[in-house]
Amino acid sequence: MKFIVNDIEFDFVDSEGELPYDEQVALVKDVLGAWEADDEDDLIEEVTCSTGFCVKSIDYRIILD
Repeated sequence: MKFIVNDIEFDFVDSEGELPYDEQVALVKDVLGAWEADDEDDLIEEVTCSTGFCVKSIDYRIILD
C-alpha cells in the first residue's frame, strides 16, 4: 500500500537528551510525503526504523491505485 504522511509527531527525547529543535524540524520535513508499507503498523515501523525515533502520532492518507 502507498501512504502519504501529512503530519507526524516523534518522541525526540532519549538517554542522551532531546534532539535540537532545528534537527527535529528537518527530520519531520524529511518524513512527510510518500511511503510504502503493508498497513498502518508497518508504516509506523518503517518510519521508526528510518529515523531512529518512536512515533507518538501520525496523520496519513492511503493512496489508492
